[in-house]
Amino acid sequence: MTLQERLAKSAFPRASKYDPQWLMNTAMGPHVLWLAEWVSQALDLQPGMRVLDLGCGRAASSIFLAREFGLNVCAADLWIKPTENWERIKHAGVADRVMPLHVEAHTMPFAEEYFDAIVSFDAYHYFGTDDLYLSHATRVLRPGGTLGTAVPCILHELDDVPQHLRPFWVWDFCSFHSPAWWRNHWEKTGLVKVEVADAMQNGWKLWLEWNELRAEFGDESQRKGLLEEARMLREDAGRTLGFARVVARRS
Repeated sequence: MTLQERLAKSAFPRASKYDPQWLMNTAMGPHVLWLAEWVSQALDLQPGMRVLDLGCGRAASSIFLAREFGLNVCAADLWIKPTENWERIKHAGVADRVMPLHVEAHTMPFAEEYFDAIVSFDAYHYFGTDDLYLSHATRVLRPGGTLGTAVPCILHELDDVPQHLRPFWVWDFCSFHSPAWWRNHWEKTGLVKVEVADAMQNGWKLWLEWNELRAEFGDESQRKGLLEEARMLREDAGRTLGFARVVARRS
């Protein structure tokens, strides 16, 4: 079975069309196109919409959104230089629809109510657990616009780290929360109405499979860390870890 065939998933027909080596080269964590397609299934995306892809990494998700839905995307990231992403964007043939920017999530240089939608994949938990953060995002989102994110999660809130996960637990896992926690976290502000807050079916298995494929076919320097994370996911076997999707509409 080829790598393309191993990555093809019936739940993600759009993502399954993409070159697997390109996916490996742009990876910074979980399979970002699986996450992007999952969130897009809960959004009403129309050609020509202005969309902010917040924490876009190497812009794979921004390219995907522009190609698949005809969106005008701002590929915003703090860690990856815009010039690096611009080369990928041009090579992907979407230079007329994707603009790369260097953006810190709290100081977004955009007009108020500019975007029709804001999306974030495997990034929002790094800054969005702050009780006050949602106001930064909704400031640049038009009334009635949608905010959608997919993040690593725990399936239920924890009083303590489960024994089987203690050998793997690192401090930044404290940003992992349950779908129910995210729903309350957003709705308590009154700034948005949450329409979807759920967990990906067999998300842990997809996370595990992607890690193992990256360890086999991706950057050799990341192999050790990927296999250690895979070992954690196997040990957990879906009891605790997965992916959360949250989609809301600005009030």
